[in-house]
Amino acid sequence: MLEQIKNIKNLDELQALYTSVFGKNGTMTAKLKQMRDLDNDARAALNAENTNLRAAFKTRQTEIEEADMMARLSAQKLDATLNPMPESRGGLHPQTRALADISKILESFGYTMRIGPEVEDDWHNFTALNTPEYHPARDMQDSFFLLNGNVLRTQTSAIQIHSMEELGVPIKIFGIGATYRKEMDATHAPMFHQIEGLYIDKNITMSNLIGDVKAFLQRFFEIDDVKLRIRPSYFPFTEPSIEIDLLWQGKKWLEIMGAGMVHPNVLRNCGINPDEYQGFAFGFGWDRLAMLKYGLNDIRQFYDGDIRWLENADI
Repeated sequence: MLEQIKNIKNLDELQALYTSVFGKNGTMTAKLKQMRDLDNDARAALNAENTNLRAAFKTRQTEIEEADMMARLSAQKLDATLNPMPESRGGLHPQTRALADISKILESFGYTMRIGPEVEDDWHNFTALNTPEYHPARDMQDSFFLLNGNVLRTQTSAIQIHSMEELGVPIKIFGIGATYRKEMDATHAPMFHQIEGLYIDKNITMSNLIGDVKAFLQRFFEIDDVKLRIRPSYFPFTEPSIEIDLLWQGKKWLEIMGAGMVHPNVLRNCGINPDEYQGFAFGFGWDRLAMLKYGLNDIRQFYDGDIRWLENADI
């Protein structure tokens, strides 16, 4: 019987044999019913046989169940060396990448990064920058004013004032940060980011300004032959003031930044003698430079927080 049990291959056959032995009409059941007629030795032998058979059935049942489980697992075996799902890696936001590139370039030119408060008083945001009372930036329709008369800074030029007041001259810095204006369309946002450079020393000229700007654009856009167009403009804090355009992909001129020689009144407001020192300032939105570099067309996508857009932006 024990050998017969070992040779059974599936649970159905094992169950059938078990029933024939221990079922209501099973052979072992019949023997156990006659136990009262047996002597002690015979009883002990029958009990041993009963125990051994039950153990043999249980052991074989376990073996068959384990064999079935291993067969199923083998059929479902996965290659652990393959990724079950496509790998999803994070990356730097295009604005972050642009800022890192810009900062690295300007620092290599000798500029030092500076930051400042986003809530400014009238002096640092307007008056010290030679902004007249009638300038549109002072209008409630164009800027975000607080109840105490302070304003969410409209430009990072305020960082230049703080820096000149704190560091004096000579000075060579660039300021970064968020700025706020009441604008909203595909190329303007109510909050955007600016970078402004400032270089004040003796004998600094417009040619130094254009040279730095050209070298910066060459490295940022990775263009060897940069063509610039210089146009006269007006900013209250520079004189003369210029707009700098870049010939983009040899097809069209794009406005890149405003710049100019720092106005003597701004220098005086910061305690600097304009008869001894002079220099230049330039400013641009790094959001818009990022849009150009990475081929984007809507500045609002930067702030949507849409993972799907970031994944499909191919940046």
